[in-house]
Amino acid sequence: MSVESVSAQGFAREGMAALHRITESAGGEVTRAAELIAQCVRSDGVIHAFGTGHSQAMVLELAGRAGGLVPTNRLSIADLVLYGGDPPSVLDDPLLERQAGVAQRIYDLAAPRPEDLFVIISNSGVNNVIVEMALHAKEAGHRLLAITSLPHTRAVPAAHPSGKKLADIADVVLDNAAPRGDALLELPGGGAICALSTLTGVMLIQMTVAEAASLLLASGDRPPVYVSANVPGGFEGNLELEKRYAGRIRRTAS
Repeated sequence: MSVESVSAQGFAREGMAALHRITESAGGEVTRAAELIAQCVRSDGVIHAFGTGHSQAMVLELAGRAGGLVPTNRLSIADLVLYGGDPPSVLDDPLLERQAGVAQRIYDLAAPRPEDLFVIISNSGVNNVIVEMALHAKEAGHRLLAITSLPHTRAVPAAHPSGKKLADIADVVLDNAAPRGDALLELPGGGAICALSTLTGVMLIQMTVAEAASLLLASGDRPPVYVSANVPGGFEGNLELEKRYAGRIRRTAS
């Protein structure tokens, strides 16, 4: 890659090319992922989304946003403090996501039902808490949708004692096509800049939500969808929709 490629236009060109590739190639897996979501909604289930680090950006894209599905719940390591009674200082540990037992506690605090779906997002797909959450969700009988980078996860060793990675455990895998290490533009002399996984991850999520809505409409089911709270009546209407899932979805100031 030339020096000229490390530029706004260089990233736009490479990023748009990646978006084109996934929209052309991911159709079958997006349909399978949408079927999981549609079935969960029809069964009065909740979609629990979990990720760590920058993957939390995609969790926020799915859970509790305008134009998104109402029965969605964000899971986070911060739940240990917000709902589990741990002191805020536990979040100072940058290696917390690698500790055994963390995912189990987050799962238990959410108290999911058997009909609930899990969506786990991780670019590498190898962090301990990610794999632990995936394993626990499957052991508890939940369907599991993974959003990960297959190029990255295939290029690195498993870190969990099971020897498994997120992609090995999921029922459906959406590949965000990010390169190993995520950064897209190679720098002269080594290294790279500008991560791709958020851009492609958001595209995959919104494609899947749109397809799930299509499936629900085709079967005569109206998708329960959030309206922006910043339009007249939006906040009040959303509260009414949320009553159906009272105690099962969390909505905080963050």
